[in-house]
Amino acid sequence: MREIHINTIDGTARPVVAIAKQYPTGHYIEPHDHRRGQFMTTSRGVILLTTMDGAWLMPPERGMWIPPATVHNVRMIGAVEMRSLYIEADATPKMSPTCQVVGLSPFMRTLMTEAIDCPLEYDTDGRDGALMRLVLHELSGMKELPLSLPYPSHGALAARCQAFIAAPSIGETINDWCESLGMSRRTFTRLFRSQTGLSFVAWRQQACLMSAMTKLVAGASVTSVSGELGYDNPAAFTTMFRRSFGAPPLRYLGLRSET
Repeated sequence: MREIHINTIDGTARPVVAIAKQYPTGHYIEPHDHRRGQFMTTSRGVILLTTMDGAWLMPPERGMWIPPATVHNVRMIGAVEMRSLYIEADATPKMSPTCQVVGLSPFMRTLMTEAIDCPLEYDTDGRDGALMRLVLHELSGMKELPLSLPYPSHGALAARCQAFIAAPSIGETINDWCESLGMSRRTFTRLFRSQTGLSFVAWRQQACLMSAMTKLVAGASVTSVSGELGYDNPAAFTTMFRRSFGAPPLRYLGLRSET
């Protein structure tokens, strides 16, 4: 398993190069970009990636796609064991032009583990070359997960969104925001959707879900997190979480219990 920096091998004459890296909890990587696209996963810990357009949260055993030349910063929540594929732009014709968090099949996780152990200058006509082509084929079929939070560019709305992200509450309403921004309900709903691509209710829920995940991975209980987010009880929060992701919070995040 290679644990080296991409800059030292970026010029490798192969369409895909694979490396691994371990990070302690709280580690922060300053804004940067890569010439190649990056597809990453982690077997433990959560990765929070931010660009000027929004934020993406990747739980364990999921995948995250970062297009080439996308300026981004990264924060580790919990100790992270990262595996990354760096892919030449002309080798990813079916990948999204924006960042995405996607579901990752057990087969794809196995392929990425195998890719890490391939020589950097693998034989493109041999077994390793076939494995990398299979990796690229599998990437094109990944399904996006609702773990992104787009940021508006409108000044007052952007400030209001940032304040909400700092202290999210499922109880805040459109009327609350309209009053604080001095807008009619109709103007606000049109502006919000045009700026974020989401309804206010959908955006609010995603902000609460992302906040919940970071707190749960850091060790908070479902009870305390549901209370902080304004849910009437832990069961209501768990129901919302299960409806969004198909599993209760701690199981989805790979944690040990549901207490």
